[in-house]
This record gives sequence, C-alpha cells and structure tokens, in this order.
Amino acid sequence: MKEFKNNVENPLGTKPVGILLYKFAIPSIIAMLVGALYNIVDQFFIGQKIGELGNAATNVAFPLSTSCIAIALLFGIGGASSFNLSMGKGEHKKAAYFVGNSITMLFVLGVILTIFTQAFLSPMLKFFGSPENVLEYAKTYTGITSFGFPFLILANGGGHLIRADGDPKFAMICNLSGAIINTILDPIFIFWLDMDMAGAALATVIGQLFSFLLAINYFRRYKTVRIKKHHLIPKWSYTGRAMALGAAPAFNQIAMMIVQITMNKSLTHYGALSSYGESIPLASAGIINKVAMLFFSVVIGISQGMQPIVSFNYGAKKLDRVKKVYSLAIRYGFIISLIAFLMFQLIPKPIISIFGSGTDKYFDFAVSYFRIYMFFTFINFIQPISSNLFTSIGKPKKGIFLSLTRQIIFLLPFILLLPLFMGIDGIMYAGPAADLIAAVVSVSVVITEFRNRGKIEQRLYA
Repeated sequence: MKEFKNNVENPLGTKPVGILLYKFAIPSIIAMLVGALYNIVDQFFIGQKIGELGNAATNVAFPLSTSCIAIALLFGIGGASSFNLSMGKGEHKKAAYFVGNSITMLFVLGVILTIFTQAFLSPMLKFFGSPENVLEYAKTYTGITSFGFPFLILANGGGHLIRADGDPKFAMICNLSGAIINTILDPIFIFWLDMDMAGAALATVIGQLFSFLLAINYFRRYKTVRIKKHHLIPKWSYTGRAMALGAAPAFNQIAMMIVQITMNKSLTHYGALSSYGESIPLASAGIINKVAMLFFSVVIGISQGMQPIVSFNYGAKKLDRVKKVYSLAIRYGFIISLIAFLMFQLIPKPIISIFGSGTDKYFDFAVSYFRIYMFFTFINFIQPISSNLFTSIGKPKKGIFLSLTRQIIFLLPFILLLPLFMGIDGIMYAGPAADLIAAVVSVSVVITEFRNRGKIEQRLYA
C-alpha cells in the first residue's frame, strides 16, 4: 500500500493552496448540497402532494436529521482532522487508528440513535413542537427514516474520512448517488404508489443505504494507510482526540437542534396567539430553514474543503499556507453569501412557491420571515469558517466557543426573550441580531489568533 513518506511528497504541503482549496472544496460543497437535498427533495414532493401539514411534519422531524449530522461531524471532521494532523507529523501508524475508530463509532452511534427514536417516537415529536394535526404525518415520516440513521451517519461522516485520504471526488459521488436515488424514488413512491409520507421516507432510506455501501467499500481500499480489523476497535486515546477536534462542528449542529426545537415550540405558541395560527409559522419556517440549508451547505463545504489543507500544513509547521487558505475561504464565502442575500431579499415568494401553494396569510408570513430572519446572510459565512479553522489546527476549545456563539449564546436567548415584547415578530428579528453579534465575535477571535502568530511559531518549533 502506497504511503506518503514525508511532508514534501504530500501535495497538501506543496501544491498552491488555491488549487488545493478548489480540489477539496468543490466536491465538499456538492456533498453538502446533496445532504441538504435529501430533506429538500422530500419537502418539495410532500408539499405538492400533502401541502402545509406535510411541510410542517418534515420541519418537526428535522431535529433528528440535525442529530445525525452532529454525530457524523463529531467523528467525521474529528477523525479526519486527527488523521491529517498525524500524517503531517509523519505519524502514519497512529493515523490509521483515527480512521478505523471513527468508522466504528459512526455506525454504532447511528444504531443507538435509531433504537432511541423508535422507543420514544411520539413523545419526542411532541417535544419537538408537533401540533396534534401534524403528529401522525411526523410519526409516519420519522418512524421510517430513523432506520436509515446508521447509513446516513456513516455515509456522511465517512465522506470526511474519504476526503482526508485525498479523494474528495469519491466522497462527492458517495453522497450524490444516494441523493439521485432518493430523487428518482420520491415521485414513484409518493405519487405513483400513493404512499405519501411513507413513500418519501422509504425513498430517503434506500438512497442512504446505497451511499453507505459505497463508503464501506472505499474503506476496504483506503489509499494513504491500510485500515485493518484492529484499527476498528475503539480506544479512548483515539476516539477522545477525534471527539475533541470534532466537537466544534458537532456542537454547532446540536445547538441548531436545540434552537430548532425551541423555535418550533415558540412558532406554535406565538402563532396560536396571532392571526396566522399554529401551522402557518411552523410550515413557513420549515421551508425557509431548508432553503437556508442550501446556502449554508456551500459555506460549510468551503470550510470543510480547507480542513485537510489547514490540518496537514499546521502539523507540518507551514503557517503561511494556513493563513493563505483561510483567507481564500473567507473570500469565497463572502461571494456566495452576498449572492444568497440578494436572492433572499429580492425573490423570496418565488422561492417559497416552489414548495407548494398556500393561503395569502401563509405567503405574507413566509415572505416577511424570509427577509427579516435571513437579513444578515451576507456575513453568515464568517462564523462557520472561523470555527472550523480552530478545529483544523487542533484548538477545539476556541472552535467550540465560536460554534456556539450564534446558536446557543445569542440566538436561543433572543428567541426566548424578544417574542415576550414583540410577539411572533420577535422570532424573526432574533435571527439577524444573533448573526451580527456572532460575526463580530468570530472576527475578533481570529484577528487575535493571527496577531499572536509569532508566539504560535515559537511554540511549534520549540
């Protein structure tokens, strides 16, 4: 099995960072978009067949999808960062354990989440904010999709491990193939076989299973190191380190889940007190969150694309290359965010209309929510890219802190407090307030880190 013998031979340490970022970010972006499409495709067909209540049901089930992504990032990003840092230091034997341990933990945690979901399905969905008229739809959809959690988690997290091995194209293919299968099967199951919510869920699981099988097959022929059976046996020295480095992106997803649950409950509560009722705010927010996922998928794809480059070069003590790739990621993130901002502000109604029809009140609320809640889209790229920078260089505490700024430290309190004074409008304004403060904090932390560059170099070379 061919291995890189030293840092010079590894293209991560020698090729221009712009070329490397393009090579790793594009497949990562596509893979992230594919992951988002799993939910969006279901939302589209469900909206066409069932309408407002079906859209609300997928929104209620969304926290569980977020939980899957959190686990995937915990051992996907964590394992990949640990692997690349070890490879940068020339510690090839240790690197193999990070990959093997991460593969095992991804699948095992997926099985545990499936069992937990099946055992507490109804109370869990009610806790997530499901109204009674939405509950049966949500139970049908989530009850079936939960069986695909181990496949989704390993395929998604495994994509990061495959990318760390220097094969971002296969990571993209792995996820893309499953999404294509889901997209083909959705209309067949939902409309032709008249399976409604169950059809959408079954199509999703089949697509995830196919991606899972592709990922497993790749791990049998890992390129830079050979993965053997003993590498798959979990050891705390490896799983603990992977968890530490994967904690920031994982906590960010967990924070999103907590905020999503709180927001669902708030939208239902304050919606009932308004002229919109319970289901209109819930359905509208669900659609807008899914559309926002497409934008965030591009930004997160950029940040994930820079991860192996940053990790390897930081491990190899090439800090100039670390700064260059971060600067490029920030530049590309701004361009994407500005385009998304203009779309969200100028054409919100046509975007919302893609997911089905609704009453005038439905569109009035959805358009207002879209424009206000997503107002600071053009600066939303700073926090995820900066958080992943610290994860990639082995500084999980700062990464965790930045990952929690928008969701937990700022957005969650605003969601709870502002509606007390502004009613349901307070939920809309909570988003831009949190976005602005989180961006300012992220910029401050990164500037401070780069100003201490001399101290970092001294510590690395000591």
